[in-house]
Amino acid sequence: MNNRIIVDTGPLVALLGERDARHQWVKGQMATIRPPMLTCEAVISETCFLLGRNGGHPVSVLQLLDIGLVSMAFDLSAQVRSIRLLMGKYADVPMSFADACLVRMTEILDDSCLFTLDSDFKTYRKHGNREIPTIMPAG
Repeated sequence: MNNRIIVDTGPLVALLGERDARHQWVKGQMATIRPPMLTCEAVISETCFLLGRNGGHPVSVLQLLDIGLVSMAFDLSAQVRSIRLLMGKYADVPMSFADACLVRMTEILDDSCLFTLDSDFKTYRKHGNREIPTIMPAG
Protein backbone atom coordinates (compact mmCIF):
# COMPACT_ATOMS: atom_id res chain seq x y z
CA MET A 1 0.00 0.00 0.00
CA ASN A 2 1.49 3.36 -1.03
CA ASN A 3 -0.57 5.81 1.03
CA ARG A 4 0.41 6.83 4.51
CA ILE A 5 -1.78 4.94 6.96
CA ILE A 6 -3.32 6.65 9.97
CA VAL A 7 -4.49 4.15 12.58
CA ASP A 8 -7.46 4.46 14.92
CA THR A 9 -8.00 2.82 18.30
CA GLY A 10 -10.07 -0.15 17.07
CA PRO A 11 -7.41 -1.81 14.93
CA LEU A 12 -4.78 -1.40 17.66
CA VAL A 13 -7.05 -2.97 20.29
CA ALA A 14 -7.94 -5.82 17.91
CA LEU A 15 -4.31 -6.39 16.93
CA LEU A 16 -3.18 -6.60 20.55
CA GLY A 17 -6.19 -8.59 21.77
CA GLU A 18 -6.00 -12.10 20.35
CA ARG A 19 -9.53 -12.86 21.54
CA ASP A 20 -10.93 -9.76 19.83
CA ALA A 21 -13.53 -10.61 17.16
CA ARG A 22 -11.63 -8.51 14.57
CA HIS A 23 -8.13 -9.80 15.46
CA GLN A 24 -7.67 -11.99 12.39
CA TRP A 25 -9.12 -9.39 10.01
CA VAL A 26 -6.77 -6.73 11.39
CA LYS A 27 -3.77 -9.08 11.16
CA GLY A 28 -4.65 -9.72 7.51
CA GLN A 29 -4.79 -6.00 6.79
CA MET A 30 -1.49 -5.46 8.59
CA ALA A 31 0.20 -7.71 6.05
CA THR A 32 -0.52 -5.08 3.37
CA ILE A 33 0.57 -2.02 5.37
CA ARG A 34 4.10 -0.65 5.34
CA PRO A 35 5.06 0.74 8.77
CA PRO A 36 4.95 3.05 10.45
CA MET A 37 1.26 3.63 10.86
CA LEU A 38 0.64 7.17 12.06
CA THR A 39 -1.52 8.16 15.00
CA CYS A 40 -2.04 10.68 17.79
CA GLU A 41 -1.79 10.66 21.58
CA ALA A 42 -5.58 10.52 21.95
CA VAL A 43 -5.66 7.16 20.13
CA ILE A 44 -2.80 5.80 22.24
CA SER A 45 -4.65 6.89 25.40
CA GLU A 46 -7.92 5.25 24.28
CA THR A 47 -6.08 2.08 23.31
CA CYS A 48 -4.32 1.83 26.67
CA PHE A 49 -7.62 2.38 28.48
CA LEU A 50 -9.52 -0.24 26.44
CA LEU A 51 -6.76 -2.83 26.69
CA GLY A 52 -6.60 -2.39 30.46
CA ARG A 53 -10.38 -2.52 30.85
CA ASN A 54 -10.56 -5.74 28.84
CA GLY A 55 -7.80 -7.57 30.73
CA GLY A 56 -5.03 -6.75 28.26
CA HIS A 57 -1.71 -5.09 28.80
CA PRO A 58 -1.75 -1.33 28.12
CA VAL A 59 2.04 -1.28 27.85
CA SER A 60 1.80 -3.43 24.71
CA VAL A 61 0.62 -0.41 22.69
CA LEU A 62 3.74 1.45 23.80
CA GLN A 63 5.81 -1.46 22.51
CA LEU A 64 4.29 -0.81 19.05
CA LEU A 65 5.75 2.70 19.30
CA ASP A 66 9.12 1.37 20.47
CA ILE A 67 9.47 -1.02 17.54
CA GLY A 68 8.35 1.56 14.99
CA LEU A 69 5.10 -0.08 13.91
CA VAL A 70 3.24 3.03 15.08
CA SER A 71 4.50 6.61 15.11
CA MET A 72 3.12 9.87 16.51
CA ALA A 73 2.32 12.39 13.79
CA PHE A 74 0.11 15.04 15.36
CA ASP A 75 0.75 18.28 17.23
CA LEU A 76 -2.41 19.04 19.19
CA SER A 77 -1.23 22.46 20.31
CA ALA A 78 -1.13 23.62 16.69
CA GLN A 79 -4.57 22.15 15.91
CA VAL A 80 -6.80 23.04 18.88
CA ARG A 81 -9.01 25.42 16.90
CA SER A 82 -9.54 22.89 14.08
CA ILE A 83 -10.33 20.13 16.58
CA ARG A 84 -12.84 22.36 18.37
CA LEU A 85 -14.56 23.21 15.08
CA LEU A 86 -14.76 19.55 14.02
CA MET A 87 -16.21 18.46 17.35
CA GLY A 88 -18.79 21.25 17.11
CA LYS A 89 -19.72 20.36 13.54
CA TYR A 90 -20.26 16.68 14.41
CA ALA A 91 -21.70 17.15 17.92
CA ASP A 92 -24.84 15.23 16.87
CA VAL A 93 -22.83 12.07 15.97
CA PRO A 94 -21.13 12.77 18.54
CA MET A 95 -17.47 13.05 17.57
CA SER A 96 -14.92 11.98 20.15
CA PHE A 97 -11.75 13.93 20.77
CA ALA A 98 -9.68 11.10 19.24
CA ASP A 99 -11.92 10.99 16.15
CA ALA A 100 -11.54 14.75 15.69
CA CYS A 101 -7.76 14.41 15.89
CA LEU A 102 -7.84 11.62 13.29
CA VAL A 103 -10.04 13.61 10.90
CA ARG A 104 -7.67 16.54 11.26
CA MET A 105 -4.72 14.23 10.56
CA THR A 106 -6.40 13.13 7.30
CA GLU A 107 -6.69 16.79 6.34
CA ILE A 108 -3.06 17.55 7.11
CA LEU A 109 -1.78 14.33 5.49
CA ASP A 110 -4.01 14.61 2.45
CA ASP A 111 -2.74 11.43 0.74
CA SER A 112 -3.44 9.31 3.81
CA CYS A 113 -5.86 6.47 4.41
CA LEU A 114 -7.48 5.80 7.80
CA PHE A 115 -7.36 2.27 9.25
CA THR A 116 -10.43 2.04 11.49
CA LEU A 117 -13.27 -0.17 12.68
CA ASP A 118 -15.49 2.85 13.39
CA SER A 119 -18.32 3.39 10.90
CA ASP A 120 -18.66 7.03 12.04
CA PHE A 121 -15.82 7.77 9.63
CA LYS A 122 -18.30 7.14 6.80
CA THR A 123 -20.13 10.23 8.09
CA TYR A 124 -17.16 12.47 8.84
CA ARG A 125 -15.65 14.53 6.02
CA LYS A 126 -12.23 16.09 5.63
CA HIS A 127 -11.95 19.66 4.39
CA GLY A 128 -15.70 19.99 4.93
CA ASN A 129 -16.97 17.80 2.10
CA ARG A 130 -14.42 15.18 1.05
CA GLU A 131 -14.84 11.54 1.96
CA ILE A 132 -12.07 10.10 4.12
CA PRO A 133 -10.37 7.12 2.48
CA THR A 134 -10.56 4.19 4.90
CA ILE A 135 -9.53 0.63 5.46
CA MET A 136 -12.45 -0.87 7.37
CA PRO A 137 -14.43 -4.10 7.37
CA ALA A 138 -17.28 -4.34 4.87
CA GLY A 139 -20.73 -3.77 6.21
